[in-house]
Amino acid sequence: MTKDVNLMEKIVSLCKRRGFVYPNSEIYGGFAGFWNYGHYGVILKENIKHLWKQRFIFDREDMFVTDTSIISNPKVLEASGHVANFGSEIFKTEVGTGEDTTVSHLRAETAQGIFVDFKTVIDSHHPKLPFGVGQIGKAFRNEISPRDFIFRQREFEQMEVEYFVKEAEWEKYFDMWRETMNRFATEIGVTIHELDVPIEDRAHYSKRTIDFQFDYPFGRGELWGLAYRTDFDLKNHGLDYFDEDKGERIVPHVIEPSLGVDRSILAVLASSYIEDELGGEKRVYLKLPKSIAPVRAAVFPLLKNKPELVKKAREVFLNLKSQIPNLEFDDNGNIGKRYRRQDEIGTPYCITIDFDTLTDDTVTVRDRDSGKQERIAVSALISKIRPQ
Repeated sequence: MTKDVNLMEKIVSLCKRRGFVYPNSEIYGGFAGFWNYGHYGVILKENIKHLWKQRFIFDREDMFVTDTSIISNPKVLEASGHVANFGSEIFKTEVGTGEDTTVSHLRAETAQGIFVDFKTVIDSHHPKLPFGVGQIGKAFRNEISPRDFIFRQREFEQMEVEYFVKEAEWEKYFDMWRETMNRFATEIGVTIHELDVPIEDRAHYSKRTIDFQFDYPFGRGELWGLAYRTDFDLKNHGLDYFDEDKGERIVPHVIEPSLGVDRSILAVLASSYIEDELGGEKRVYLKLPKSIAPVRAAVFPLLKNKPELVKKAREVFLNLKSQIPNLEFDDNGNIGKRYRRQDEIGTPYCITIDFDTLTDDTVTVRDRDSGKQERIAVSALISKIRPQ
């Protein structure tokens, strides 16, 4: 693919201007490798995370969810091999004060918290193999050269599953998660390319890894990963599982679908950023999937200086918002400017209350992608804009 540096600059500019992503500590010159999410960025992120939890955890019967701490006993990352293999990339931190100080590290992945809680999950839930545990959380790597906006950071967020299987069945479940990841990519509107990682480039714990790559504006790069971690982690932590079918203790093997939240957001933004012409004017809009758009719909009064229109618009807005929370009310500027503002943040629908609304209780609904407008009854709005 060809690089498009201009596209990256446009995405970064839009993110800052419209409140998706800001430079960290900008008033002090920023801080390399760290970024802050603004209002719309937080909502977009939460929508992606919610969808991941639904597809990877709650739609299934064999999954549990957890939320483990960023800092752990120092022995955890020593046993996992991170200190030996990635020592220079791990942030050191001191826990406690004075003579009681312990040197530990900020976690470089969320996975180890799941592994060291393996016995606790078994004792609490008594699951049968195969089963998995998923979590979303922050991880930290002291990257030498953070770059490309939110692609490579020192603080980032992961959505990870550790799926425990019998060794003989690992290939079947590896392919199962591979299909799940491909479906998720389609659902959030990104096109991915699979790359089987050669042995010399795989992590120390992996026997097979697929990189799910994406064509970013700066070139093709890793988006997500799917790894067969064998029994490396549980064995190193001294953990096992009683197989009731065989009547013996075994060490389960692990399939790990690992998805970066921040890279997912960058891929979604790059995939949805569109410049076109509508009504003889150039415009920029984000063609975000409706299920993850920060604002599902915006409600306008045609004129802000007509109290009767504003009153009716507020009434419609509050009624809809009670059932679909991520709505926005906008009466600033003329109707054309409002459309453009909502297009830039990816709002699928704009609803305009005009003088006809006062007599027939219908409104104008404008579609983001086509710009087409249709007249529908207020009573039909919920079914029109509700997520499918």
